[in-house]
Amino acid sequence: MSRELEFFFDVGSPASYLAWTQTPGVCRRTGATLRYRPMLLGGVFKATGNASPAAVPAKGRYSGRDMQRFARRYGVTLNQNPHFPVNTLMAMRLAAAAVDSDQRDTVLAALFEGMWLQERDLSDLDVLGRTLAEAGLDSAHWATLAQDQAVKDRLKATTEEAVERGVFGAPTFFVGEEMFFGQDRLDFVEEALRA
Repeated sequence: MSRELEFFFDVGSPASYLAWTQTPGVCRRTGATLRYRPMLLGGVFKATGNASPAAVPAKGRYSGRDMQRFARRYGVTLNQNPHFPVNTLMAMRLAAAAVDSDQRDTVLAALFEGMWLQERDLSDLDVLGRTLAEAGLDSAHWATLAQDQAVKDRLKATTEEAVERGVFGAPTFFVGEEMFFGQDRLDFVEEALRA
């Protein structure tokens, strides 16, 4: 029986970026299907009373170092975005529009890499459009999709669903109804997918 891995994320989260680099491999090794679930982390924080580690200076400094440890372990690059924290509303609308598209992987790569490799301010619509265009995407088409009411509603509904299911941060994974918070829990995720 094939299992499904739900991956709730926001591209403005460095931990979500690290998870994004690893979840396809987890799914390949376990035969699971990966289901991307874009959500607005700011909305989750507001609904749950949580906050970014960056809001607590000591925790933010530690978290930054810890993210670099995991980046080294995973063999990926993670740059500190000088614009962090970034308002990801438009980027996450794009992610929500892309999840059922045949260009999903290209859009997600453009967003995650734009934020955490190229250190771009994806809250700037011109920068966002240029990032999509450089990835070979029709930025005007995607800008139109990001304004579509159905896409806005999808992102809002997924964010609300995440909160209802107990999500308080990103990334969060579900294997069935079992929840796992944080990219540093991928070993437990993989174990659950193999069960």
